[in-house]
Amino acid sequence: MYRLSYAEIMEDAPDLGREREREAFDRALGLLRSAEAQGSRAGPERNAAVGSIQNLWNVLIADLLDPENGLPEGLRADLVAIGLWNMREAGEVLSAPERSLAALIEVNTSIRDGLQ
Repeated sequence: MYRLSYAEIMEDAPDLGREREREAFDRALGLLRSAEAQGSRAGPERNAAVGSIQNLWNVLIADLLDPENGLPEGLRADLVAIGLWNMREAGEVLSAPERSLAALIEVNTSIRDGLQ
């Protein structure tokens, strides 16, 4: 199976790349919102939702750190900082089940909205 690199997709079809990024955020945000709505009943769904945002940011941070990434250096640094905050917050949320997912939802909604 042939797989294009992220840079190749963004070079050849930036609109498609942005749409895929929005879809990835939408999926992760849907899981987070569902888990937040369930509250203490969420259990494994909460862990899966937080894991989904961690996985998304792992991919994004790796791409942002790639020297081939075409974004301006300052923007890349800012996005990496946001990604690292997401990873720390996700870790805190996983270690404290009573902690709200609202901050993760709010920040990632803002990032997703900025992709439009």
